[in-house]
Amino acid sequence: MMEVRLSGSGGQGLILAGIILAEAAIGDGREAVQSQSYGPEARGGSSKSEVIISNDRIHYPKVAAPDLLLAMTQESLNKYGADLKEEGILVIDTTFVREVPAKYKNVHAVPITQLAKEKCGRELFANIVALGTITKLTGSVSFAALEKAVLARVPKGTEEMNKLALQIGYQAV
Repeated sequence: MMEVRLSGSGGQGLILAGIILAEAAIGDGREAVQSQSYGPEARGGSSKSEVIISNDRIHYPKVAAPDLLLAMTQESLNKYGADLKEEGILVIDTTFVREVPAKYKNVHAVPITQLAKEKCGRELFANIVALGTITKLTGSVSFAALEKAVLARVPKGTEEMNKLALQIGYQAV
């Protein structure tokens, strides 16, 4: 079983990213549950999406101690990072996260938003770049299932750019 927490601020597309990750796991024939929470602000407030992926039935749908935490902002790392497993993977977006406490041992620093802007032309694709990175680091879902789930969820006309964003994130690790 793998517990994943995607955190950042509202408007970064992390709820959609969590849904896509869960659908990719199901596409791989695994069990998955996804939950989300966000502040009352439409954009800018804290948000998180949690996904549990397992080969067996999932009896409790909430993440207790993440195996992986994606922190897209400094605030989200500070707010949602306390219960990351000791050996857990921390992925930070270096575009917005500047300070990583020494207690985190398995840190992967990737300029996720910067890559989205430079390679895809818009920060809007940062969530998909992040999914590529997470998939490469964990192997929690297959790249093929992830790509299929992305293409099923993104707006028509953006498929090629989203495929590029996924590939960029996968190669960034």
